[in-house]
Amino acid sequence: MCHTAEVQENPTITAAEIARLAGVGRAAVSNWRKRHPDFPAPVGGTPASPEFDLIHVEQWLREQGKLPELSTVDRLWRRLTTIAETPAAALVAVGALLLARHRDERPAARQPDPGRASVVGQPDQRRAPAVGRPDQRRAPAVGQTDQRLAESLPEIDALVGEFGAQGAFDELWQRFSAPGPGRPWATSDDLADLMVGLAAVGGGSVLDPACGSGATLRAAVRAGCTSAYGQELDVPLARLAGLWLALRDVPGEVSPGDSIRADAFAARTVDAVVCHPPFGASNWGQEELDGNDPRWEYGLPPRTEPELAWVQHTLAHLRPGGYAVLLLPPAVASRRAGRRIRAALLRRGALRAVVALPPGATAPHGVPLHLWVLARPAADAAAPTRALLVDAADGDPADSYRRVLAVCRDFAEAPDVDIVADGFARTVPVIELLDEEVDLTPSRRQPAARSDTGAHLVRTRDRLVTIAGELPGLLPHLVSDRETGTPHSQSVAELIRAGALQLLGPVRSAATGKPGPEIRLAAGDVVVPMIAPRLTARVVETGGALLGRNLYLLRPDPATLDPWFLAGQLRTTANERQASSLSGTLRFDIRRAQVRRMPLDEQRANGAAVRRLDAFESAIRQLTTLGEELVQLTADGLASGALRPEQPR
Repeated sequence: MCHTAEVQENPTITAAEIARLAGVGRAAVSNWRKRHPDFPAPVGGTPASPEFDLIHVEQWLREQGKLPELSTVDRLWRRLTTIAETPAAALVAVGALLLARHRDERPAARQPDPGRASVVGQPDQRRAPAVGRPDQRRAPAVGQTDQRLAESLPEIDALVGEFGAQGAFDELWQRFSAPGPGRPWATSDDLADLMVGLAAVGGGSVLDPACGSGATLRAAVRAGCTSAYGQELDVPLARLAGLWLALRDVPGEVSPGDSIRADAFAARTVDAVVCHPPFGASNWGQEELDGNDPRWEYGLPPRTEPELAWVQHTLAHLRPGGYAVLLLPPAVASRRAGRRIRAALLRRGALRAVVALPPGATAPHGVPLHLWVLARPAADAAAPTRALLVDAADGDPADSYRRVLAVCRDFAEAPDVDIVADGFARTVPVIELLDEEVDLTPSRRQPAARSDTGAHLVRTRDRLVTIAGELPGLLPHLVSDRETGTPHSQSVAELIRAGALQLLGPVRSAATGKPGPEIRLAAGDVVVPMIAPRLTARVVETGGALLGRNLYLLRPDPATLDPWFLAGQLRTTANERQASSLSGTLRFDIRRAQVRRMPLDEQRANGAAVRRLDAFESAIRQLTTLGEELVQLTADGLASGALRPEQPR
C-alpha cells in the first residue's frame, strides 16, 4: 500500500520518455541502467516496459551532466510531453485548462476523450474517416493524462501568473511548433503571410478547410481578419487551432473532419479562403463524390486530381469577388487528367494567377511549389481575358515574396494591362493558354531573361577555372606504406561499450504520430545515413541544428577518437559490405562497421588527410554543377541570340 501511494505521489516516466528528456536514443538509456548502479530503479510498469520516478530520474540526469539547464518553460514543456502520446495531445490538454483560466471558468474534472473531437464552442463530434493522412494513435487513458496534468498544475499556474493564459499558451506553442522529430509539418509563417496577403483577408472572414495546427489562420489574424473558420482531419491539431483562436477571442470555430467528404461549413461563404491541402492523397474519396454536388461546377475531379477537388471546394465557399489562395504541387498545373477543369477555371475567370515559389518554401517539400490565386466571379461579370503567371522559383524567398505580392496586386487592380517582367512574370491571354495541354506551369510561358546572359556565363566560367586550379592543392599528400600488416580493428559497437563513442538516433519517421527524441548536433559529431545508395559519413563542423530522420549520430570522445579519422574509417568499401543489409536498398547497421586501432596523434594526422579529401570531393561536385550550368547557359545563349561566336581576327 505504501509503495502504491508513493508511485501515485510523483509522476512516472518510461525509458523512451527518458531518452526524449535527455536528447539521446533509447539504447543509451539501456546502457545507463546497465553501467550505473545508482540509476533509479523502476517504480512501476512491467519488466518489458518499466516506469521510473520522474523526479528521481531528472535528479540523476542532472548529477551526471546529462540534463542541460533549461528555462522554466522548457522544463515544463518537457514534462508535459510525457502526459500524452503526442506533443499535440499534450498541448491540447494544457490549452483547454488555459482557456478555462482565460474565461474565468473552472477546468473540467476530466479532459475530453482524445478519440473524440472537442471543438471550441461546439458539441463533440465523431471524427470523420481519414483522407490521405495517417490517423493519430490513441493517446494514453484519460485518467492517466488527467493525473499527470494535475501534477504539473503548480508550474502551469506559475506560467499563467507570469504571462497570462494567452501568453502561457504562446510560450508552450513555440516549443511545440519548433522543427524536430514528432512535430507536424506546418506552413511557414512567411509563406502563410504571403498567402493571406494575396487573398486580401484584412477586414473580412476567412476559411481554411485543411488548417492543420492553424498556421494560415494565425496569419489571417495577424492580417486583421474579422472571423476565422477552419476544418482539419487530425483531431488534436484541429483542437489546437481552435484553442489558439479562442484564447484570442477571435470569432469563428475550427471543426474536425474531412472537408471533402463531410464539409463542416457547407452553408457558409466567406470573404477569403487560404489552404495548404494534403498532397498526393490516393484514397481521398473520389468514388464517393456526387456529380450533383454544387461544388463541382467546373467538372467532377478525376481520381488522380484530388487537388482540383480542393480548388473547387474553396471556390464554393467564396462570396462573389472574394479570393482563394491554395498551395499546390507543381504537377497540378500540367497533368493531362486535369486539363478540362483547368480550362473551365480559365474560361470563367476563376483562376487568376499561378505562382511558382522557390524550392523549399515550406517543409518537407523541396520542389518549387505553386500558389494558385482564384476568384469567385460575379454572376454578371465578363470573364477576364488574361491570367498572370509568375516564376519566382529561382529567387531569394524574402525578395521573391515581396515581388510576388506587388505584381499580383498590380494585376488585381488592372487585369487588362500587359505585365512583362523578363524571367519573372507575364500576363498571358487566356486564349493562348487554352491549347491542347492547358499547361499553366509559369516557367514555360515566360519570356527569357537575356540582359545578363553573357555576364552570367563569364562569372560561371571564371568560377569553374578557379576551382579547377585549386584541385591539386586539395589532394592530401600520401605515401605508400608497404610494411603495414593486418590492421587491428574493433567494431563501432565495441567502441560504444568502451565509452569511446556514443551512438544517438536514428530518429525514425514521424508517420506514427509518436514524438521522437530531439537530438541537437554538436561540432565534431559524425552523421551517417541509415538508408543510402552508398555508405557515407559527414563530420559536423558547426553545431546547433537538429538531427534529421533516419540518420545515425556518432559522438566520439575527443580524448580517445578523432572525428575525421572516424569518418574516414566508416566510409570504406569494406565497411559498406560489413554494415549493409545486402538487399536491393542499402540499409546500414553502423554498429557492425570496423574502425582501425591507432594512437590519437596518428588518428589526427589520418583525419587531416580525410578532411582534405572531403574538400577535394566537394570541389569535384562543384565543378560538375558549374560545368553543367556553363553548357546550358552557352546553349541557351546561342539559341536565343544573346550570345554569338566570336569572329576570328
